[in-house]
Amino acid sequence: MTSLHSPLSLARGPAWKNRFMLAPLTNLQSHADGVLSDDEFLWLVKRAEGGFGLTMTCAAHVQAKGQGFPGQLGIFADKHLPGLTRLAAALNKNGTHSVVQLHHAGMRSPKDLIGEAPHCPSANEEFSARAMSLDEVKASRDAFIAAAKRAEKAGFHGVELHGAHGYLICQFLSAEVNQRTDEYGGSFENRARFLYECIDGVRAQCGPDFSLGVRLSPERFGMDLAEIIALAGALLKDDRIDYLDMSLWDSFKEPVDAIFKGKSLVEHFGALPRGRTRLGAAGKILTGSDCQRAMDAGLDYVVIGRGAILHHDFPQKVAADPAFKPIALPVPEAHLKAEGLGPAFLNYMKTWKGFVAEPA
Repeated sequence: MTSLHSPLSLARGPAWKNRFMLAPLTNLQSHADGVLSDDEFLWLVKRAEGGFGLTMTCAAHVQAKGQGFPGQLGIFADKHLPGLTRLAAALNKNGTHSVVQLHHAGMRSPKDLIGEAPHCPSANEEFSARAMSLDEVKASRDAFIAAAKRAEKAGFHGVELHGAHGYLICQFLSAEVNQRTDEYGGSFENRARFLYECIDGVRAQCGPDFSLGVRLSPERFGMDLAEIIALAGALLKDDRIDYLDMSLWDSFKEPVDAIFKGKSLVEHFGALPRGRTRLGAAGKILTGSDCQRAMDAGLDYVVIGRGAILHHDFPQKVAADPAFKPIALPVPEAHLKAEGLGPAFLNYMKTWKGFVAEPA
């Protein structure tokens, strides 16, 4: 059994002090122009202080027209550098591996937020999204690469490409969404081209010790599980990235696809051979026992979301008690405030059914 509390080395960048990654959590706390706020700074630094081996920002948009939600952190302009530099320094001081998640919402960008129709690999009626031109595809790819360079300049140890949850990279991967007939559509090789060009661009433009991760999701949003397993297997073996972060929604459930029944999602991915690339997963890994169960299924690290909202020091609590269970839901507002959630984040959590207790 791999210990959750043993260091994890990467091919690039500093080793993690343990096997806990802070999930990239939407929190709506940044300023309207994408500049980091004090509330978001405090939320993230508190998690680094709480012992996470890797501390990741929320999804940070790489183009203004790729914004996915209000109060989203930005990394598309140099005006974001002072806040990002302040954040990177504070995270690094706490001995965590610091990462910005790079994001573009594509067709999921709300029109009233970006001031124009959202864009997508191909026109999408459901989201009233227009098709991207070839020049726009290349501009968005270059925006991911430029954002990675900006994160490196700010002092972060690395970046993660958000290829999950139906956002732009995921839209390219989906045969259902991506109806292009050029080199970015059709075969899975073509649909994965955008992701691989982002990967290769970051590798070419950033330093040799800058870490690079990718987040994928295997179901929903037009994903084909067989294709995602094949893509994950290729990424784990070719060593272009340092870690793969699988967002499974529920790590321990069996897949929807009947062909893959009989094993849980985390077991399917945990069984994949790998070179130096590390594998982790998120999805209902809620307790200390869940963490160990996921590791025993073949992971190198676990990705903690809800547990990290409830307890900034979740890794330390699991170290003290391997069977640690977070506070029961619903939780009082006072508890979340004490755990470093600002007003915007707290209001967002009130939209999660049964998460925040009603005032007495």
